[in-house]
Amino acid sequence: MQTSPLSKIFLDGREFLVKRDDLIDPYLAGNKYRKLYTLLQTPKEKYTTVISYGGTQSNAMLAIAALCKHKEWQFIYYTKELSHRQKENPLGNYAEALRLGMQHKEISSELYRDFIVSLRLNLDEKSFVIDQGGAVQEAKAGLDVLATELREQLQKLPHIKAVATPSGTGTTALFLAKALPEYRIYTTPCVGDIVYLKEQMLALSEIPDNLMILKPKKKYHFAKPYKEFYEIYKKLLAAGVAFDLLYAPAMWLSLLEHTDEAILYIHSGGVSGNSSMLERYRKFDKE
Repeated sequence: MQTSPLSKIFLDGREFLVKRDDLIDPYLAGNKYRKLYTLLQTPKEKYTTVISYGGTQSNAMLAIAALCKHKEWQFIYYTKELSHRQKENPLGNYAEALRLGMQHKEISSELYRDFIVSLRLNLDEKSFVIDQGGAVQEAKAGLDVLATELREQLQKLPHIKAVATPSGTGTTALFLAKALPEYRIYTTPCVGDIVYLKEQMLALSEIPDNLMILKPKKKYHFAKPYKEFYEIYKKLLAAGVAFDLLYAPAMWLSLLEHTDEAILYIHSGGVSGNSSMLERYRKFDKE
């Protein structure tokens, strides 16, 4: 695969560079491509089944579904119970993942947490579990490739000393900071708060000093529509690049609030989920 290109955008009077990982592949794009890089290189004979869990509009879910279809692996995905509306009218990433062959299994909310903890018990050697959001040690290899690309591109841009990427589990930001110690890596929690984000990172590795976690202006609930998210999304779209509505808005708002330097933003993909998210954001157009 060729190195993903850079785009230049102007936002609120500032110039930013964007690494267009969203252009890698319609499904396996952005940080999901990087996190799943090791599995992409894995011979298909090694596994027969991949198991994961999370939300029904997860970008990781869709990327894993595409990967498994390509590898001819069975993909089993666990979620909490769906509403009747979701079952009767599947939309967005969930509908597309089902089309790609995902087997969806519902677990009651009361049993969900214990069930997820037990997923790896009695697994055979042909099965592989990917934790929610792709938070696995195997993600490091793909992020090392990303770091190599960034280093080569940034050598031609000596005025840029900082890179930004939003965080769910923090896997991308963590491994990227470890691989690029000469740069500041900015991130912000998009699922939970800073305490939760640090816990997720520490489950994988120590947090390096060059990883800067920016505190959001207020507490945001994941996947809930916010007017300021919609406004920054539309500003970015007008600037020439479409970003996702789950992670990117919080990261861009934090960058505008807390930084004033030249920054390269890594586009983490996820725009496939915008179709379902935009339906929820349309209410702001009527205000």
